[in-house]
Amino acid sequence: MAKPIEKPATEEQASAAPASLTFRDLVYTSRTLVVPDTDRTYPVVKSLVVVPESDKEAVAFLKAHSEYAQEG
Repeated sequence: MAKPIEKPATEEQASAAPASLTFRDLVYTSRTLVVPDTDRTYPVVKSLVVVPESDKEAVAFLKAHSEYAQEG
């Protein structure tokens, strides 16, 4: 039976994925980030935490906190 040909992802499909930002934890390699005044948490794994760009509270917290540095 022939294997179906996979079509490459189009730009439209790629842009449908939510944009995310990566920050480096300068203190711990592993912990749970709790976004202040919310019930949202994000794991720090291998000193990195990835948050959706749309989470304005998390992004503002990470940019303002000296224990985190934005990657790339």
